[in-house]
Amino acid sequence: MRIEDEKVLVVGTGISGIAATELLLDKGVDVTLFDSNAKLDTGKLYEKSAKIKKAPLLLGDLTKEQMGVFSVVVLSPGVPIDLPMVDSLREMGATIWGEIELAYYFGKGDVLAITGTNGKTTTTALTGEIMKNYFPDVKVVGNIGIPYTSVAAQTTEDTVTVAEISSFQLETTQDFCPKVSAILNITPDHLNRHHTMECYIRTKEAITKMQTRENYCVLNYEDEVLREFAEKCPATVVFFSSKRELENGFFLRGEEIYYAVNGENTLVINVNDLNLLGKHNYENVMAACAIAVSYGVPMDKIVEVLKRFVAVEHRIEYVCEKRGVRYYNDSKGTNPDAAIQGIRAMNRPTYLIGGGYDKQSEYDEWIEAFDGKVRALVLIGQTAEKIEACAHAHGFMDTVRCETFEEAITYCYEHAVSGEAVLLSPACASWGMFPNYEERGRIFKEFVRGLAE
Repeated sequence: MRIEDEKVLVVGTGISGIAATELLLDKGVDVTLFDSNAKLDTGKLYEKSAKIKKAPLLLGDLTKEQMGVFSVVVLSPGVPIDLPMVDSLREMGATIWGEIELAYYFGKGDVLAITGTNGKTTTTALTGEIMKNYFPDVKVVGNIGIPYTSVAAQTTEDTVTVAEISSFQLETTQDFCPKVSAILNITPDHLNRHHTMECYIRTKEAITKMQTRENYCVLNYEDEVLREFAEKCPATVVFFSSKRELENGFFLRGEEIYYAVNGENTLVINVNDLNLLGKHNYENVMAACAIAVSYGVPMDKIVEVLKRFVAVEHRIEYVCEKRGVRYYNDSKGTNPDAAIQGIRAMNRPTYLIGGGYDKQSEYDEWIEAFDGKVRALVLIGQTAEKIEACAHAHGFMDTVRCETFEEAITYCYEHAVSGEAVLLSPACASWGMFPNYEERGRIFKEFVRGLAE
């Protein structure tokens, strides 16, 4: 299919929809932009991009006649693929793409793609820095905040694109084929979207579906799902492990990371030389190393970056210290498994702020991971009552429910004493209270920095 010859409908007017529309306009494609919000403020929309005024805009509900016009539909990641409207478009013969497939169609060069429930952003950012230390033209895109479609037209045959890919984006890939892929881990998340764990797992594994043995896939050996998947993975598998020594791959022994080739071990780095905290981050480091080695980057170039790389924003990010209390922003801890890593990284008694949008997660393992570190669990948002009930069921009674985000931070400020910590690590998405986790983290940092000394 030549998309240049098709009539395309872009669904969604957020950052991804705008970038996709701009790319299609730049390529001379007949494109229409659609949003189901009939009351959308078009003035604000066009403030974000004057270019998209060139594309017709449809709002509200699509009629059958309107749907029948389009042969390709590009869905923004936030649009579920099982919406009745999407089903109708599919039944009428439309090809359903997402922004990743669209960008890959127009993009050039090689793609290194990273997915997993947790650790994607840190691993993507680190891999991007390693690639920039060795290659002249590197793009870092995807779920990390920069739509792949916004840079695809700028790529050349020499470009290396490092992409963070979410399960939402993997639902709509067809020909997408990274030179190196990575699946960091798979734990329950987004079940409100994928409905079953089996569907979620299949979606994550789809990052490899067009790969061959000439390509590589980096997998976490300590994830049982991924260890089983390795036996049927179409790419050449490279493992990493934080719990055992491997014959081949990267592994953690004590405080040192090693690279093994046929049983011959080479020391990569001591974790004390990293600027990252926690075993989960050592796994991210090993994954990035495995991706880079598989793509041909020399180890000395990799280690140069490992020693200077710092944690990404909103992921166990140190904010400041007030009255001897340290404040950490882990707003990217949007599911229980990610939040477990946040609390495990704390090395002092902690006031923990949690709660938010209900993604149908279970919180038992998160509560059990408190391990005596949590002074109080301060809850906000839609899930506050559910999480409190779970905590009480596990015998953790030091819970507080607050009406607002600011009230929760203030409670922690008033009760934490010198030598303790306050950690925002919600175990929930931000929706309903904030547009995204970045805004939640930004407001947290701004509020905390404004507290009296």
